[in-house]
Amino acid sequence: MPTLNLYTNVPVDAVTTSDILKDATKAVAKIIGKPESYVMILVNSGVPMAFAGTEAPAAYGELISIGGLGPSVNAKLSSTVADILQNKLSIDSSRFYIKFYDVQIKIKKRYAGSANWTVKVCIETPSII
Repeated sequence: MPTLNLYTNVPVDAVTTSDILKDATKAVAKIIGKPESYVMILVNSGVPMAFAGTEAPAAYGELISIGGLGPSVNAKLSSTVADILQNKLSIDSSRFYIKFYDVQIKIKKRYAGSANWTVKVCIETPSII
């Protein structure tokens, strides 16, 4: 499930938040190639934040996904989310920073005798891309 957490120091009303949620959901799903029904977007507004030494409008994001990320996808996501924030909140792209976490899941099967077995799911520490 791709999850995009957005934080901004800009106060955001309910209508604008709804627009951001809709636009970001569509963008993340399309760019990563996963259904919208798997995408979660969180918008945290009015967060005390300083970026580059000022409290001018700014935003920070974290996108976490099980697969689907990589340099070209991340660049496209970064640009698209920055455009959404520019259009909806007037946050300049130079005042937006995003981190990407590509979570890898490994399934390990352990067999204890012929009749008993267990499946262990390991989630590796996300790598920052």
